[in-house]
Amino acid sequence: MTFQTIDTSLGGSVEAPSGAALLRRGVAGAGRALRRYGLLFGFLAFWQIGSSLGWINPTVFPPLDKILAATWTGVVGGALLDDIAISLQRSGLAFAAAVGLGIPLGLFMGQIRAVEQALDPILQFFRQTSALALYPVFILLLGLGEASKVFVIFWATLFPILLATIGGVKEVDRKLIEMAATFGASRATIFRRVVLPASVPSIFVGLRLSATTALLLLIAAEMIGANKGLGFQVMNAQYNFQIPQMFAAILLLAVLGLSANAALVTLQRRLCRWADLSH
Repeated sequence: MTFQTIDTSLGGSVEAPSGAALLRRGVAGAGRALRRYGLLFGFLAFWQIGSSLGWINPTVFPPLDKILAATWTGVVGGALLDDIAISLQRSGLAFAAAVGLGIPLGLFMGQIRAVEQALDPILQFFRQTSALALYPVFILLLGLGEASKVFVIFWATLFPILLATIGGVKEVDRKLIEMAATFGASRATIFRRVVLPASVPSIFVGLRLSATTALLLLIAAEMIGANKGLGFQVMNAQYNFQIPQMFAAILLLAVLGLSANAALVTLQRRLCRWADLSH
């Protein structure tokens, strides 16, 4: 690599990459971006061009510029802001409740084998029962209001967090626990200094799965008996054949999902600097 010498104010000099080296770095970065996002960009370009030229049905798949325009109008004009807020409220409450119950219960079950053996059969039974199949039961019990919508999302998001937490605790290296006990650490200290930190990566896997599940169940819950929310707007726009508005609501749901995942990944990187998070 070619370097150029640059004088500093302290009388010394540092070597900086030359223009050719910077160009090579830029080309390498562009190559990495193309390998990672090239297929996505190609798909979006085909959608835009194909819909504009009539290769694909523009009634069903409007051009992306019309979808983005509908999204911009809905957000800036305020028409979709209430829907975004209420969708975030429903999914946020359910997710927070699932975290508040799933992580402590998972840590407890993961450490006490007798409790896990007692609860595992009923846990597996309910886990295999679709939350959407139970939604009519929740409606009968809680009505068509907010409670049933939040509870069905909570029900679906609880199990990924709970199972990932249990698995994370059970996968902690027993040698680390034995070593800590050998040095006289109490059970509370072993839990705080060994078990909990080693379980955090698995817990975050469950959190990310649950965040995705929360949005999936949010859409289904808002399509049944709701008059606000992004899921309702998807159905309402489809019913009224406002296809760009329908895709605008879908796009906003995707953005919310990507944002939640990015926030969890960032938090995981801060809490687990020692773990391999390259995936």
